[in-house]
Amino acid sequence: MTKAAYKRLSAIVAGFRGRKIAVFGDLMLDRYIKGSVKRISPEAPVPVVRVTSESSVCGGAANVAVNLAAFGASPSLVSVTGRDAPAEELTSLLAAAGVSAASLVRDGAFRTIEKTRVIAEHQQVVRFDHEYPALLGQPARRAALSSLEAALADGCQALILSDYGKGLLEPSTIKAAIGLAARRGVPVFVDPKVEHFQLYRGVACITPNTSEAYGGMRQTQKDGQEHAEKLGRDIMRRLGLRSLLITQGEHGMTLFTRKASALASTHIPTRAREVFDVTGAGDTVISTLALTWAAGAAPEEAATAANFAAGIVVAKLGTASASVEELLESAKSWIKTA
Repeated sequence: MTKAAYKRLSAIVAGFRGRKIAVFGDLMLDRYIKGSVKRISPEAPVPVVRVTSESSVCGGAANVAVNLAAFGASPSLVSVTGRDAPAEELTSLLAAAGVSAASLVRDGAFRTIEKTRVIAEHQQVVRFDHEYPALLGQPARRAALSSLEAALADGCQALILSDYGKGLLEPSTIKAAIGLAARRGVPVFVDPKVEHFQLYRGVACITPNTSEAYGGMRQTQKDGQEHAEKLGRDIMRRLGLRSLLITQGEHGMTLFTRKASALASTHIPTRAREVFDVTGAGDTVISTLALTWAAGAAPEEAATAANFAAGIVVAKLGTASASVEELLESAKSWIKTA
């Protein structure tokens, strides 16, 4: 990154404050049980975790909204929760993070999704999930779409579809959500699930990882940047996207855009740093990309900012977010080491 590019990024992030972004998708409560392991259980060949702490954070679409709020934006989170204790805990966590729960639909027939991770010595030992997508009915989906329509009418400048495959985003709601945004000229950004990949035609950008990109195209995964370039161009043509960002872990990211009648690609490398946890990194990428784009960034600038933000959160343990200050400091360090 050049000093001129850093100055440009600084000007863009100065416009984050109060910017309205709608988030529509599956939300969940992420629980963390942390402890230490000193022995193996005599009952079975499994580690015995001596618990030292327990905590909960926002997950899924809720984490996307928290990431936006951490940057100073004003997210409108639209999803469905149950009328249960996890929903109340999520609401409290959202409020503490500066995210309003006013647009959430509460359905007594649904059970709020929970994911619990047991972590010992910075390593995840096991994860167990409570999720019941079959309990999410069409009335709740219709109510969520009505809530989304109201959020978009309130001046949202981008829509993020956070697809975790938990029931809210299915073919009819995906089509309806994209249609609502299109009628208001709002760009749509998608963190896609493989099974819905082909439904996101014509959106502003999707952000699959390498595995999701190959899976979405029903292709066998291949290693190497040359194969990633071909895959990205195939996706752009098949789905008619305005842009595509394939995240490639330690290999960085590759952005595909349309330049006149041609397709262009830009590879954004990552810098070596210690990785503690990739949980929620995709949420950080999509939130940073959409917010930066809405604040006036070109696709290449938005993707670069997303790369910086992802590098920040993977260096933190558990579901995390980045701040404007951390984003700018990360960008500045690239100037120093370039």
